[in-house]
Amino acid sequence: MTSQTIDKAGPGDGPPAGTSGATPGKGLRGHPWFTLVTVAVGVMMVALDGTIVAIANPAIGDDLDASWSDLQWITNAYFLALAVSLVTAGKLGDRFGHRQTFLIGVAGFAASSAAIGLSDGITMVVVFRVFQGLFGALLMPAALGLLRATFPAEKLNMAIGIWGMVIGASTAGGPILGGVLVEHVNWQSVFFINVPVGILAVALGVWILLDHRAENAPRSFDLLGIALLSAAMFCLVWAVIKAPEWGWGDVRTWSFIAGSLVLFAGFAFWETKVKEPLIPLGLFRSVPLSAGVVLMVLMAIAFMGGLFFVTFYLQSVHGLSPVEAGLHLLPLTGMMIVGSPLAGVMITKAGPRIPLAGGMVLTALAMYGMSTLDKGTGSAVMSLWFALLGLGLAPVMVGATEVIVGNAPLELSGVAGGLQQSAMQIGGSLGTAVLGAVMASKVDSDLPANWADAGLPPLSPEQLELAEEAVQKGVAPVPEGTPAQIAAKITDVAHDTFLSGMSLASLVAAGVAAVAVLVAFLTKRGENAEAGAGVGHI
Repeated sequence: MTSQTIDKAGPGDGPPAGTSGATPGKGLRGHPWFTLVTVAVGVMMVALDGTIVAIANPAIGDDLDASWSDLQWITNAYFLALAVSLVTAGKLGDRFGHRQTFLIGVAGFAASSAAIGLSDGITMVVVFRVFQGLFGALLMPAALGLLRATFPAEKLNMAIGIWGMVIGASTAGGPILGGVLVEHVNWQSVFFINVPVGILAVALGVWILLDHRAENAPRSFDLLGIALLSAAMFCLVWAVIKAPEWGWGDVRTWSFIAGSLVLFAGFAFWETKVKEPLIPLGLFRSVPLSAGVVLMVLMAIAFMGGLFFVTFYLQSVHGLSPVEAGLHLLPLTGMMIVGSPLAGVMITKAGPRIPLAGGMVLTALAMYGMSTLDKGTGSAVMSLWFALLGLGLAPVMVGATEVIVGNAPLELSGVAGGLQQSAMQIGGSLGTAVLGAVMASKVDSDLPANWADAGLPPLSPEQLELAEEAVQKGVAPVPEGTPAQIAAKITDVAHDTFLSGMSLASLVAAGVAAVAVLVAFLTKRGENAEAGAGVGHI
Protein backbone atom coordinates (compact mmCIF):
# COMPACT_ATOMS: atom_id res chain seq x y z
CA MET A 1 0.00 0.00 0.00
CA THR A 2 1.34 3.39 -0.95
CA SER A 3 0.09 6.88 -0.25
CA GLN A 4 0.66 10.13 -1.98
CA THR A 5 1.65 13.12 0.11
CA ILE A 6 1.08 16.83 -0.08
CA ASP A 7 4.06 18.98 0.82
CA LYS A 8 3.12 22.32 2.30
CA ALA A 9 5.88 24.90 2.10
CA GLY A 10 5.82 28.44 3.33
CA PRO A 11 5.85 31.53 1.10
CA GLY A 12 8.87 31.74 -1.09
CA ASP A 13 9.88 28.16 -0.43
CA GLY A 14 9.83 27.18 -4.03
CA PRO A 15 7.94 24.41 -5.78
CA PRO A 16 6.71 21.26 -4.11
CA ALA A 17 8.96 18.32 -3.58
CA GLY A 18 10.19 16.12 -6.34
CA THR A 19 10.08 12.41 -6.23
CA SER A 20 13.22 11.76 -4.25
CA GLY A 21 12.47 13.79 -1.18
CA ALA A 22 16.10 14.88 -1.06
CA THR A 23 15.63 18.44 -2.24
CA PRO A 24 11.92 19.10 -1.82
CA GLY A 25 12.08 22.85 -1.69
CA LYS A 26 14.26 25.84 -2.15
CA GLY A 27 17.30 25.98 0.11
CA LEU A 28 17.44 23.66 3.10
CA ARG A 29 13.71 23.38 3.76
CA GLY A 30 12.73 19.71 3.78
CA HIS A 31 16.28 18.42 3.38
CA PRO A 32 16.30 14.95 4.99
CA TRP A 33 19.53 15.20 7.00
CA PHE A 34 18.82 18.70 8.28
CA THR A 35 15.32 17.52 9.18
CA LEU A 36 16.95 14.74 11.21
CA VAL A 37 19.17 17.23 13.04
CA THR A 38 16.15 19.41 13.83
CA VAL A 39 13.95 16.63 15.24
CA ALA A 40 16.93 15.19 17.15
CA VAL A 41 17.39 18.48 19.01
CA GLY A 42 13.74 18.44 20.08
CA VAL A 43 13.62 14.76 20.99
CA MET A 44 16.79 15.16 23.05
CA MET A 45 14.90 17.36 25.54
CA VAL A 46 12.25 14.73 26.21
CA ALA A 47 14.75 11.87 26.47
CA LEU A 48 16.97 13.82 28.85
CA ASP A 49 14.02 14.70 31.06
CA GLY A 50 13.25 11.02 31.56
CA THR A 51 16.38 10.55 33.72
CA ILE A 52 17.88 13.95 34.50
CA VAL A 53 15.11 14.92 36.91
CA ALA A 54 15.68 11.94 39.22
CA ILE A 55 19.05 13.41 40.18
CA ALA A 56 17.41 16.72 41.09
CA ASN A 57 14.68 15.21 43.29
CA PRO A 58 16.61 15.35 46.61
CA ALA A 59 17.50 19.02 46.04
CA ILE A 60 13.90 19.82 45.06
CA GLY A 61 12.66 18.11 48.21
CA ASP A 62 15.00 20.12 50.42
CA ASP A 63 14.29 23.46 48.74
CA LEU A 64 10.50 23.13 48.50
CA ASP A 65 10.01 21.06 51.66
CA ALA A 66 8.48 18.23 49.63
CA SER A 67 7.62 14.79 51.00
CA TRP A 68 8.74 11.50 49.44
CA SER A 69 5.24 11.12 47.99
CA ASP A 70 5.46 14.60 46.46
CA LEU A 71 8.77 13.74 44.83
CA GLN A 72 7.31 10.54 43.37
CA TRP A 73 4.62 12.65 41.75
CA ILE A 74 7.26 14.71 39.95
CA THR A 75 8.09 11.56 37.99
CA ASN A 76 4.64 9.96 37.92
CA ALA A 77 2.77 13.06 36.71
CA TYR A 78 5.14 13.42 33.74
CA PHE A 79 5.01 9.74 32.88
CA LEU A 80 1.22 9.48 33.15
CA ALA A 81 0.62 12.50 30.91
CA LEU A 82 3.15 11.23 28.37
CA ALA A 83 1.93 7.62 28.25
CA VAL A 84 -1.79 8.46 28.15
CA SER A 85 -1.59 11.00 25.32
CA LEU A 86 1.03 9.59 22.91
CA VAL A 87 -1.32 7.84 20.47
CA THR A 88 -3.77 10.76 20.45
CA ALA A 89 -0.90 13.17 19.88
CA GLY A 90 0.27 11.04 16.96
CA LYS A 91 -3.23 11.26 15.48
CA LEU A 92 -3.13 15.05 15.80
CA GLY A 93 0.07 15.04 13.76
CA ASP A 94 -1.53 12.86 11.08
CA ARG A 95 -4.50 15.24 10.93
CA PHE A 96 -2.87 18.68 11.15
CA GLY A 97 0.66 17.93 9.99
CA HIS A 98 3.69 16.73 11.89
CA ARG A 99 5.60 19.99 11.43
CA GLN A 100 2.94 21.95 13.33
CA THR A 101 2.58 19.45 16.15
CA PHE A 102 6.36 19.13 16.48
CA LEU A 103 6.84 22.90 16.77
CA ILE A 104 3.98 23.26 19.27
CA GLY A 105 5.34 20.35 21.28
CA VAL A 106 8.87 21.77 21.42
CA ALA A 107 7.73 25.29 22.31
CA GLY A 108 5.31 24.01 24.96
CA PHE A 109 7.89 21.66 26.46
CA ALA A 110 10.46 24.46 26.76
CA ALA A 111 7.89 26.87 28.24
CA SER A 112 6.72 24.25 30.76
CA SER A 113 10.35 23.62 31.74
CA ALA A 114 10.88 27.33 32.36
CA ALA A 115 7.70 27.45 34.46
CA ILE A 116 8.96 24.57 36.62
CA GLY A 117 12.25 26.38 37.20
CA LEU A 118 10.34 29.47 38.32
CA SER A 119 7.95 27.53 40.59
CA ASP A 120 8.10 28.19 44.33
CA GLY A 121 5.97 25.24 45.45
CA ILE A 122 5.82 21.52 44.81
CA THR A 123 2.21 21.70 43.53
CA MET A 124 3.19 23.97 40.64
CA VAL A 125 6.17 21.74 39.83
CA VAL A 126 3.85 18.73 39.51
CA VAL A 127 1.27 20.68 37.45
CA PHE A 128 3.88 21.84 34.96
CA ARG A 129 5.37 18.33 34.80
CA VAL A 130 1.95 17.24 33.48
CA PHE A 131 2.22 19.93 30.78
CA GLN A 132 5.73 18.72 29.98
CA GLY A 133 4.37 15.23 29.44
CA LEU A 134 1.54 16.46 27.19
CA PHE A 135 3.83 18.58 25.01
CA GLY A 136 6.45 15.81 24.95
CA ALA A 137 3.77 13.46 23.63
CA LEU A 138 3.10 15.91 20.79
CA LEU A 139 6.68 16.10 19.58
CA MET A 140 7.84 12.47 19.87
CA PRO A 141 5.47 10.81 17.31
CA ALA A 142 5.71 13.92 15.12
CA ALA A 143 9.49 13.47 14.94
CA LEU A 144 9.08 9.92 13.62
CA GLY A 145 6.36 11.05 11.21
CA LEU A 146 8.66 13.73 9.79
CA LEU A 147 11.49 11.23 9.32
CA ARG A 148 9.18 8.72 7.67
CA ALA A 149 7.85 11.31 5.21
CA THR A 150 11.20 12.98 4.46
CA PHE A 151 13.69 10.14 4.02
CA PRO A 152 13.81 7.84 1.00
CA ALA A 153 13.11 4.25 2.00
CA GLU A 154 16.70 3.14 1.49
CA LYS A 155 17.96 5.70 4.01
CA LEU A 156 15.16 5.57 6.57
CA ASN A 157 16.82 2.93 8.78
CA MET A 158 19.98 4.99 9.02
CA ALA A 159 17.91 8.02 10.04
CA ILE A 160 16.01 6.01 12.67
CA GLY A 161 19.35 4.65 13.86
CA ILE A 162 20.67 8.15 14.51
CA TRP A 163 17.32 9.12 16.07
CA GLY A 164 17.58 6.10 18.40
CA MET A 165 21.18 7.00 19.17
CA VAL A 166 20.09 10.46 20.32
CA ILE A 167 17.39 8.98 22.57
CA GLY A 168 19.74 6.37 24.04
CA ALA A 169 22.60 8.80 24.60
CA SER A 170 20.30 11.42 26.12
CA THR A 171 18.61 8.90 28.42
CA ALA A 172 21.92 7.47 29.64
CA GLY A 173 23.60 10.89 29.81
CA GLY A 174 20.81 12.44 31.90
CA PRO A 175 22.22 11.39 35.29
CA ILE A 176 25.68 12.76 34.40
CA LEU A 177 24.40 16.14 33.21
CA GLY A 178 21.87 16.31 36.05
CA GLY A 179 24.54 15.58 38.64
CA VAL A 180 26.82 18.31 37.29
CA LEU A 181 24.03 20.91 37.16
CA VAL A 182 22.63 20.14 40.61
CA GLU A 183 26.09 20.02 42.17
CA HIS A 184 27.51 23.16 40.57
CA VAL A 185 24.42 25.32 39.79
CA ASN A 186 21.00 24.44 41.29
CA TRP A 187 18.05 22.12 40.69
CA GLN A 188 16.26 24.77 38.63
CA SER A 189 19.04 24.60 36.02
CA VAL A 190 17.96 21.00 35.22
CA PHE A 191 14.77 22.51 33.77
CA PHE A 192 16.11 25.84 32.52
CA ILE A 193 18.55 24.01 30.23
CA ASN A 194 15.56 23.02 28.08
CA VAL A 195 14.82 26.67 27.23
CA PRO A 196 17.81 27.37 24.93
CA VAL A 197 17.53 23.87 23.48
CA GLY A 198 13.84 24.47 22.76
CA ILE A 199 14.50 27.87 21.18
CA LEU A 200 17.13 26.28 18.92
CA ALA A 201 14.76 23.44 17.93
CA VAL A 202 11.93 25.88 17.13
CA ALA A 203 14.23 28.12 15.08
CA LEU A 204 15.55 25.16 13.13
CA GLY A 205 12.03 23.79 12.71
CA VAL A 206 10.65 27.01 11.27
CA TRP A 207 13.61 27.21 8.90
CA ILE A 208 14.10 23.55 7.94
CA LEU A 209 10.96 21.46 8.38
CA LEU A 210 8.56 20.88 5.51
CA ASP A 211 5.02 19.74 6.25
CA HIS A 212 4.20 16.41 4.59
CA ARG A 213 0.60 15.26 4.74
CA ALA A 214 -0.83 12.10 3.29
CA GLU A 215 -3.56 12.72 0.70
CA ASN A 216 -5.92 10.41 2.59
CA ALA A 217 -5.01 11.69 6.08
CA PRO A 218 -7.85 11.57 8.64
CA ARG A 219 -10.30 14.47 8.50
CA SER A 220 -12.23 13.89 11.72
CA PHE A 221 -11.58 12.90 15.33
CA ASP A 222 -12.72 9.81 17.14
CA LEU A 223 -13.52 11.62 20.40
CA LEU A 224 -15.06 8.63 22.17
CA GLY A 225 -12.12 6.47 21.05
CA ILE A 226 -9.70 9.04 22.47
CA ALA A 227 -11.59 9.07 25.79
CA LEU A 228 -11.74 5.26 26.04
CA LEU A 229 -8.08 4.74 25.12
CA SER A 230 -6.90 7.52 27.44
CA ALA A 231 -8.91 6.12 30.34
CA ALA A 232 -7.67 2.58 29.64
CA MET A 233 -4.05 3.72 29.49
CA PHE A 234 -4.47 5.75 32.67
CA CYS A 235 -5.90 2.80 34.61
CA LEU A 236 -3.14 0.47 33.42
CA VAL A 237 -0.29 2.89 34.09
CA TRP A 238 -1.79 3.96 37.42
CA ALA A 239 -2.00 0.33 38.57
CA VAL A 240 1.62 -0.24 37.60
CA ILE A 241 2.78 2.94 39.35
CA LYS A 242 0.85 2.26 42.58
CA ALA A 243 1.46 -1.52 42.75
CA PRO A 244 4.74 -1.19 44.69
CA GLU A 245 2.92 0.87 47.33
CA TRP A 246 -0.37 -1.03 47.41
CA GLY A 247 1.04 -4.51 46.72
CA TRP A 248 0.39 -6.73 43.68
CA GLY A 249 -2.20 -8.72 45.60
CA ASP A 250 -4.17 -5.64 46.71
CA VAL A 251 -7.75 -5.29 45.47
CA ARG A 252 -7.06 -1.71 44.36
CA THR A 253 -4.25 -2.81 42.04
CA TRP A 254 -6.39 -5.46 40.38
CA SER A 255 -9.43 -3.17 40.24
CA PHE A 256 -7.48 -0.70 38.09
CA ILE A 257 -6.05 -3.52 35.96
CA ALA A 258 -9.54 -4.98 35.46
CA GLY A 259 -10.86 -1.50 34.67
CA SER A 260 -8.16 -1.01 32.05
CA LEU A 261 -9.03 -4.35 30.40
CA VAL A 262 -12.73 -3.44 30.25
CA LEU A 263 -11.91 -0.03 28.78
CA PHE A 264 -9.50 -1.53 26.22
CA ALA A 265 -12.25 -3.99 25.20
CA GLY A 266 -14.74 -1.13 24.89
CA PHE A 267 -12.22 0.84 22.84
CA ALA A 268 -11.61 -2.12 20.50
CA PHE A 269 -15.36 -2.61 19.99
CA TRP A 270 -15.92 1.08 19.28
CA GLU A 271 -13.05 1.23 16.79
CA THR A 272 -14.86 -1.33 14.62
CA LYS A 273 -17.94 0.94 14.46
CA VAL A 274 -16.58 4.46 13.92
CA LYS A 275 -15.96 5.76 10.39
CA GLU A 276 -12.45 7.16 11.08
CA PRO A 277 -11.10 5.27 14.11
CA LEU A 278 -8.28 6.56 16.30
CA ILE A 279 -6.37 3.31 15.71
CA PRO A 280 -7.71 1.21 12.83
CA LEU A 281 -7.59 -2.29 14.28
CA GLY A 282 -6.63 -3.55 10.84
CA LEU A 283 -3.13 -2.27 11.68
CA PHE A 284 -2.71 -5.23 14.02
CA ARG A 285 -3.50 -7.70 11.25
CA SER A 286 0.10 -7.01 10.31
CA VAL A 287 1.98 -9.66 12.28
CA PRO A 288 5.31 -7.78 11.91
CA LEU A 289 3.80 -4.55 13.27
CA SER A 290 2.20 -6.34 16.22
CA ALA A 291 5.45 -8.20 16.86
CA GLY A 292 7.32 -4.89 16.77
CA VAL A 293 5.04 -3.42 19.45
CA VAL A 294 5.43 -6.50 21.68
CA LEU A 295 9.18 -6.49 21.10
CA MET A 296 9.42 -2.84 22.14
CA VAL A 297 7.53 -3.61 25.37
CA LEU A 298 9.75 -6.61 26.19
CA MET A 299 12.94 -4.68 25.39
CA ALA A 300 11.89 -1.81 27.65
CA ILE A 301 10.99 -4.20 30.50
CA ALA A 302 14.46 -5.76 30.38
CA PHE A 303 16.34 -2.51 29.81
CA MET A 304 14.55 0.00 32.05
CA GLY A 305 13.82 -2.52 34.79
CA GLY A 306 17.36 -3.84 34.89
CA LEU A 307 18.98 -0.42 34.68
CA PHE A 308 16.83 0.84 37.56
CA PHE A 309 18.71 -1.37 40.03
CA VAL A 310 22.12 -0.71 38.53
CA THR A 311 21.99 2.95 39.63
CA PHE A 312 21.34 1.85 43.22
CA TYR A 313 24.11 -0.72 42.93
CA LEU A 314 26.65 1.85 41.79
CA GLN A 315 25.69 4.54 44.29
CA SER A 316 24.72 2.52 47.38
CA VAL A 317 26.90 -0.60 47.18
CA HIS A 318 29.98 0.98 45.56
CA GLY A 319 29.47 4.40 47.16
CA LEU A 320 29.75 6.39 43.92
CA SER A 321 28.35 9.88 43.47
CA PRO A 322 25.60 10.40 40.87
CA VAL A 323 28.15 11.85 38.45
CA GLU A 324 30.57 8.95 39.01
CA ALA A 325 27.73 6.45 38.57
CA GLY A 326 26.79 8.14 35.30
CA LEU A 327 30.38 7.95 34.10
CA HIS A 328 30.43 4.20 34.84
CA LEU A 329 27.49 3.85 32.46
CA LEU A 330 29.36 5.53 29.61
CA PRO A 331 30.16 2.15 27.95
CA LEU A 332 26.41 1.61 27.63
CA THR A 333 25.93 5.09 26.16
CA GLY A 334 28.95 4.73 23.90
CA MET A 335 27.82 1.43 22.43
CA MET A 336 24.36 2.84 21.73
CA ILE A 337 25.92 5.86 20.01
CA VAL A 338 28.19 3.67 17.89
CA GLY A 339 25.77 0.79 17.41
CA SER A 340 22.56 2.60 16.41
CA PRO A 341 23.74 3.99 13.02
CA LEU A 342 25.54 0.72 12.28
CA ALA A 343 22.35 -1.16 13.12
CA GLY A 344 20.49 1.08 10.69
CA VAL A 345 22.88 0.13 7.89
CA MET A 346 22.71 -3.57 8.79
CA ILE A 347 18.89 -3.57 8.89
CA THR A 348 18.73 -1.79 5.52
CA LYS A 349 20.92 -4.48 3.94
CA ALA A 350 19.76 -7.62 5.73
CA GLY A 351 16.29 -6.75 7.01
CA PRO A 352 15.32 -6.42 10.68
CA ARG A 353 14.78 -10.05 11.72
CA ILE A 354 18.36 -11.23 12.36
CA PRO A 355 19.65 -7.92 13.83
CA LEU A 356 16.64 -7.78 16.18
CA ALA A 357 17.03 -11.38 17.34
CA GLY A 358 20.79 -10.92 17.71
CA GLY A 359 20.30 -7.72 19.68
CA MET A 360 17.95 -9.42 22.14
CA VAL A 361 20.41 -12.32 22.52
CA LEU A 362 23.13 -9.82 23.49
CA THR A 363 20.67 -8.07 25.83
CA ALA A 364 19.85 -11.39 27.52
CA LEU A 365 23.55 -12.18 27.93
CA ALA A 366 24.21 -8.70 29.36
CA MET A 367 21.38 -9.03 31.88
CA TYR A 368 22.71 -12.46 32.88
CA GLY A 369 26.16 -10.91 33.34
CA MET A 370 24.65 -8.17 35.50
CA SER A 371 23.15 -10.84 37.73
CA THR A 372 26.73 -11.82 38.66
CA LEU A 373 27.78 -8.37 39.89
CA ASP A 374 28.85 -8.24 43.54
CA LYS A 375 30.57 -5.93 46.02
CA GLY A 376 34.00 -6.71 44.65
CA THR A 377 33.24 -6.40 40.93
CA GLY A 378 35.69 -4.03 39.28
CA SER A 379 35.00 -1.29 36.74
CA ALA A 380 36.38 -3.35 33.83
CA VAL A 381 33.92 -6.19 34.34
CA MET A 382 31.02 -3.79 34.86
CA SER A 383 31.99 -1.93 31.69
CA LEU A 384 31.97 -5.19 29.74
CA TRP A 385 28.37 -5.99 30.65
CA PHE A 386 27.21 -2.38 30.20
CA ALA A 387 28.85 -2.21 26.76
CA LEU A 388 27.25 -5.53 25.76
CA LEU A 389 23.86 -4.19 26.84
CA GLY A 390 24.28 -1.05 24.73
CA LEU A 391 25.37 -3.12 21.75
CA GLY A 392 22.30 -5.34 22.13
CA LEU A 393 19.83 -2.49 22.58
CA ALA A 394 20.97 -0.49 19.54
CA PRO A 395 19.54 -2.75 16.79
CA VAL A 396 16.33 -3.27 18.78
CA MET A 397 15.66 0.45 19.22
CA VAL A 398 16.23 0.99 15.50
CA GLY A 399 14.70 -2.19 14.09
CA ALA A 400 11.53 -2.32 16.19
CA THR A 401 10.83 1.33 15.41
CA GLU A 402 11.25 0.71 11.67
CA VAL A 403 9.07 -2.40 11.84
CA ILE A 404 6.22 -0.52 13.59
CA VAL A 405 6.35 2.69 11.56
CA GLY A 406 7.29 1.03 8.27
CA ASN A 407 4.42 -1.47 8.41
CA ALA A 408 1.84 1.28 8.96
CA PRO A 409 0.35 3.32 6.07
CA LEU A 410 1.92 6.77 5.66
CA GLU A 411 -1.30 8.52 6.73
CA LEU A 412 -1.04 6.69 10.08
CA SER A 413 2.67 7.29 10.66
CA GLY A 414 1.91 9.54 13.65
CA VAL A 415 -0.33 6.91 15.25
CA ALA A 416 2.38 4.31 14.59
CA GLY A 417 4.96 6.60 16.22
CA GLY A 418 2.62 6.98 19.18
CA LEU A 419 2.28 3.19 19.44
CA GLN A 420 6.06 2.81 19.40
CA GLN A 421 6.55 5.36 22.15
CA SER A 422 3.61 4.04 24.20
CA ALA A 423 5.03 0.52 24.03
CA MET A 424 8.38 1.78 25.26
CA GLN A 425 6.86 3.84 28.10
CA ILE A 426 4.56 1.03 29.27
CA GLY A 427 7.38 -1.51 29.03
CA GLY A 428 9.68 0.70 31.07
CA SER A 429 7.04 1.18 33.74
CA LEU A 430 6.22 -2.53 33.83
CA GLY A 431 9.91 -3.38 34.03
CA THR A 432 10.47 -1.12 37.01
CA ALA A 433 7.30 -2.31 38.77
CA VAL A 434 7.54 -6.05 38.06
CA LEU A 435 11.28 -6.36 38.64
CA GLY A 436 10.83 -4.12 41.68
CA ALA A 437 8.31 -6.62 43.00
CA VAL A 438 10.80 -9.45 42.37
CA MET A 439 13.47 -7.49 44.24
CA ALA A 440 11.11 -6.71 47.15
CA SER A 441 10.01 -10.33 47.44
CA LYS A 442 13.59 -11.58 47.53
CA VAL A 443 14.66 -8.99 50.10
CA ASP A 444 11.63 -9.72 52.30
CA SER A 445 12.46 -13.43 52.10
CA ASP A 446 16.21 -13.21 52.76
CA LEU A 447 16.71 -10.27 55.10
CA PRO A 448 15.36 -11.76 58.36
CA ALA A 449 17.54 -14.89 58.05
CA ASN A 450 20.62 -12.93 56.94
CA TRP A 451 20.12 -10.51 59.82
CA ALA A 452 19.85 -13.34 62.36
CA ASP A 453 22.82 -15.25 60.86
CA ALA A 454 25.00 -12.15 61.34
CA GLY A 455 24.17 -12.16 65.08
CA LEU A 456 22.48 -8.74 64.93
CA PRO A 457 19.87 -7.68 67.51
CA PRO A 458 16.31 -8.76 66.61
CA LEU A 459 14.08 -6.21 64.85
CA SER A 460 10.48 -5.39 65.66
CA PRO A 461 7.97 -5.80 62.78
CA GLU A 462 8.00 -2.02 62.23
CA GLN A 463 11.80 -1.89 62.24
CA LEU A 464 11.99 -4.85 59.87
CA GLU A 465 9.62 -3.18 57.41
CA LEU A 466 11.71 0.02 57.40
CA ALA A 467 14.90 -2.02 57.00
CA GLU A 468 13.45 -3.92 54.03
CA GLU A 469 12.50 -0.67 52.30
CA ALA A 470 16.02 0.66 52.75
CA VAL A 471 17.72 -2.54 51.60
CA GLN A 472 15.63 -2.64 48.41
CA LYS A 473 17.57 0.50 47.42
CA GLY A 474 20.91 -0.90 48.57
CA VAL A 475 20.95 1.37 51.63
CA ALA A 476 22.21 -0.01 54.93
CA PRO A 477 19.67 0.77 57.73
CA VAL A 478 22.29 1.85 60.30
CA PRO A 479 20.76 3.83 63.19
CA GLU A 480 22.61 6.94 64.29
CA GLY A 481 25.15 6.25 67.02
CA THR A 482 25.59 2.57 66.13
CA PRO A 483 29.08 1.21 67.04
CA ALA A 484 31.38 0.83 64.04
CA GLN A 485 31.60 -2.96 64.30
CA ILE A 486 27.79 -3.38 64.36
CA ALA A 487 27.39 -0.80 61.57
CA ALA A 488 29.80 -2.79 59.39
CA LYS A 489 27.79 -5.99 59.97
CA ILE A 490 24.53 -4.23 59.11
CA THR A 491 26.09 -2.82 55.94
CA ASP A 492 27.35 -6.25 54.87
CA VAL A 493 23.95 -7.84 55.45
CA ALA A 494 22.15 -5.02 53.61
CA HIS A 495 24.44 -5.16 50.58
CA ASP A 496 24.44 -8.97 50.39
CA THR A 497 20.64 -9.05 50.57
CA PHE A 498 20.30 -6.26 47.98
CA LEU A 499 22.66 -8.10 45.63
CA SER A 500 20.68 -11.34 45.93
CA GLY A 501 17.53 -9.40 44.97
CA MET A 502 19.27 -7.59 42.10
CA SER A 503 20.66 -10.89 40.83
CA LEU A 504 17.20 -12.49 40.72
CA ALA A 505 15.66 -9.40 39.07
CA SER A 506 18.43 -9.39 36.45
CA LEU A 507 17.84 -13.09 35.71
CA VAL A 508 14.13 -12.38 35.21
CA ALA A 509 15.08 -9.52 32.86
CA ALA A 510 17.35 -11.94 30.97
CA GLY A 511 14.40 -14.34 30.65
CA VAL A 512 12.20 -11.57 29.25
CA ALA A 513 14.93 -10.72 26.73
CA ALA A 514 15.14 -14.42 25.74
CA VAL A 515 11.40 -14.47 25.03
CA ALA A 516 11.88 -11.35 22.92
CA VAL A 517 14.35 -13.27 20.73
CA LEU A 518 11.48 -15.50 19.60
CA VAL A 519 9.21 -12.50 18.97
CA ALA A 520 11.95 -10.92 16.83
CA PHE A 521 11.65 -13.75 14.30
CA LEU A 522 8.06 -12.64 13.56
CA THR A 523 9.21 -9.25 12.27
CA LYS A 524 10.06 -8.22 8.73
CA ARG A 525 10.82 -5.09 6.74
CA GLY A 526 8.02 -2.53 6.63
CA GLU A 527 5.56 -3.21 3.83
CA ASN A 528 4.76 0.49 3.50
CA ALA A 529 8.30 1.86 3.79
CA GLU A 530 8.21 2.91 0.14
CA ALA A 531 5.28 5.22 0.87
CA GLY A 532 7.51 7.91 2.33
CA ALA A 533 9.79 10.31 0.55
CA GLY A 534 10.63 7.80 -2.11
CA VAL A 535 7.26 8.06 -3.89
CA GLY A 536 5.66 10.80 -5.88
CA HIS A 537 4.31 13.98 -4.29
CA ILE A 538 1.54 16.20 -5.45
